[in-house]
Amino acid sequence: MKTPAEILKKTENGLPQPSWTSKTPIGSESQTSATPEVISLETKAMVNMIFARFMAIYGHKFKSCFETQDEIRIAKREWALSLTSYDESQLVRAVDRCKETLAWMPTVSEFLKILEEVGAGDGIPSVRAAYIEACRFSHDPVGKPWSHPVVYHAGRETGWFALKSEEERTTFGLFRYHYELVCRRFRAGESFDIPQPKGVTDNRDATLYAFIKQWSVSQSITQEQASSLLYYLTKPEGTRVRASLKKQAMEQAARLGIDELPDQVGSVN
Repeated sequence: MKTPAEILKKTENGLPQPSWTSKTPIGSESQTSATPEVISLETKAMVNMIFARFMAIYGHKFKSCFETQDEIRIAKREWALSLTSYDESQLVRAVDRCKETLAWMPTVSEFLKILEEVGAGDGIPSVRAAYIEACRFSHDPVGKPWSHPVVYHAGRETGWFALKSEEERTTFGLFRYHYELVCRRFRAGESFDIPQPKGVTDNRDATLYAFIKQWSVSQSITQEQASSLLYYLTKPEGTRVRASLKKQAMEQAARLGIDELPDQVGSVN
């Protein structure tokens, strides 16, 4: 295996060597014409940068991940195919997070998840924040103040009914899957719009907000506490998830000295 000095050796134009495993760049140019080149020179340079930093960060642990030069070459090509839609600043941010949190070099899948977690700098929220937002607006998604169109479209692909009626352990994995796909399409240049409401506006959100605010005053608790306790009111009546959430809320309410919780949105006596 080459030394760090050889890995970091630069070409005449100041960029890292196209590949530090052989003289053939990532995505060998010796491929037949039937296989089109899909990896840009910029992406190849970024993958070289990532692997060089991982070599410096993880040392012998990095070397132990690969037994041969061919394994490194194949790995670099796979990374390049997965990271074509990210720019340098996004990748650097993710590598920094790896250095802070991981004892070993991540897999491609783990690195993509880290890119989501740290935020890619393009306004797209993390998958956890996106999931919470999608659940919050799932009962009436059209016309809501979505933080980003990809959140709406991932929610739609997951299914609004599932998001509002099923438990997180059932829906989060499915949402993550669709969110990753939609984010990749967006970063590849695809445009996403959010449908605008037509006809009469649904004011249930405003009604629920006003009820929670009024109820918090009547119980002498903060509005944040009231929102947490009454979260079950956002789920459809008669569903198992609503009953389960209310049961949990009753346990929390008892610790606050509250004996009863409302069954539905209404006036506060």
